[in-house]
Amino acid sequence: MISREQALAFANEWVEAWNSHDLPRVLEHYTDDFEMSSPLMIQMSISETGTLKGKQQIGDYWQKGLDKYPDLHFKIIDVLVSVNSVIIYYHTVNNKLSAELFMFNDEGKVYKSAGHYN
Repeated sequence: MISREQALAFANEWVEAWNSHDLPRVLEHYTDDFEMSSPLMIQMSISETGTLKGKQQIGDYWQKGLDKYPDLHFKIIDVLVSVNSVIIYYHTVNNKLSAELFMFNDEGKVYKSAGHYN
């Protein structure tokens, strides 16, 4: 079970890592073989299915995003908690709304995530 305090600590560290544009720091939150889904992958012609697996592939995708948006800055709106998952609801690029679901393994690392955008 993930506590509210653990979820908030994760969310704050995750956002700080992104806001620092430190990709290795961002990737520390994930397992080596984690899977991510996002409609942005389809829009950017990165993945026809909208899903990538593994730190290398996803890291390459995220690096393209950091390069495209050098002023990228996230701001947390709320953090929602479940048994083994967390949702961060936040403002993203151009103040758009986003929610990201994170599924955690027993070691506290994210093994699956999904980005949601308005």
